[in-house]
Amino acid sequence: MLNFELTHLPHRVEKPRKSGLTMVMDKGLSIRECEDMVSGSGDFIDIVKLGFGSSVITPNLERKLAFFKEVGIPVYFGGTLLEAFIIRGMFDDYLHLLDRYKMEFAEISDGSISLPHQEKCHYIHRLAKRVTVVSEVGSKEEGILIRPNMWIDMMKAELDAGAWKVIAEARESGTVGIYRPNGKAHVMLINKIVARIPAEKIIWEAPQKSQQAYFIKHFGANVNLGNIGPNEVIALETLRLGLRSDTFFQYLDKTMQNSRQATDVAPVKGKKTTVEED
Repeated sequence: MLNFELTHLPHRVEKPRKSGLTMVMDKGLSIRECEDMVSGSGDFIDIVKLGFGSSVITPNLERKLAFFKEVGIPVYFGGTLLEAFIIRGMFDDYLHLLDRYKMEFAEISDGSISLPHQEKCHYIHRLAKRVTVVSEVGSKEEGILIRPNMWIDMMKAELDAGAWKVIAEARESGTVGIYRPNGKAHVMLINKIVARIPAEKIIWEAPQKSQQAYFIKHFGANVNLGNIGPNEVIALETLRLGLRSDTFFQYLDKTMQNSRQATDVAPVKGKKTTVEED
């Protein structure tokens, strides 16, 4: 939704959409904070994840779920909650929980527990008969490296089992899975994944601005991004549209490109040159 006209902006798929998704991570927002978030940026939020196992202790959980349903934003429990049920042998109880709260989406992950992949796909198949399934791939632990071919095989199998989308794991820190410990992307891994898995089927967890900019520069404005902070939704949308310095020249023509500011600026003698973030 644009307040006024500006040329050379990329096309954004309209809601409800299957690509260009923005998934917000809710780590314990109050009802009032949810209302404020939707008031300020609801047009750009496609789905909300109630992070990890926070739903067990979230105050006014039923009111929060009802609010998101009222405003038309899908919401689901974080995959860690399902892992907590599975490790306790309570998968059927989890299914009852989905029914109790009339959930339409569910996330499954195996980032905390060791779960045979065939068993994970079995759970996906069962869940997909009831709800729309989002399946998270990758470990939450630093130092655990998964070969690119294994990432691809797991993503394919989980999509075949009934997952609507697969999430490429990064945690809320953005320092594991598809990223290195310093937060930079595993470029070779990502390139190999997108060569075999349709881009619209992947949600890339990208909590850091530099990570969001990386995916937008490489895959365009309508790349699916997740683990976005509630206060970062508008900022992300400006990145998608080329209205922030990191992606400013992404959609401009060659004539406009010539106006790019030089990166090397000679400092004024006797004065320090500082660069502020946008």
